[in-house]
Amino acid sequence: MSASASHGRAAAVIARAEHVIKGPIWGCRMCGQCVLHSTGLTCPMTCPKTLRNGPCGGVRADGTCEVKPEMRCVWLKAYERSEKLPLWRGHFDDLRPPVDNRLQGTSAWVNLITGRDRETPAGWADANP
Repeated sequence: MSASASHGRAAAVIARAEHVIKGPIWGCRMCGQCVLHSTGLTCPMTCPKTLRNGPCGGVRADGTCEVKPEMRCVWLKAYERSEKLPLWRGHFDDLRPPVDNRLQGTSAWVNLITGRDRETPAGWADANP
């Protein structure tokens, strides 16, 4: 077996383990770019619009989502939860990069270690000029 194939299988096993752990607890959608630490341990990908940097402006007066009225706004939950996490409270206001859809279904853990989650896709402006 080649090193590349071995790495691919290991990454797949890690991705499955990550989903088994994060899916039931945080509703992880396996975007490959986890930002739970900066969103009060609330997965922003559970937002029907998959917004990564705050609410859309369609939050109803009662705090529910305009797309799914039976659902509390993901970003209100994120804010409330982040206030209870002293270690990561300051991260809530950080600007998060847009989702790189090429990473969908891959392990955020592996991507963090390898730096793949920090690669800027061709055509995107560099966030750090």
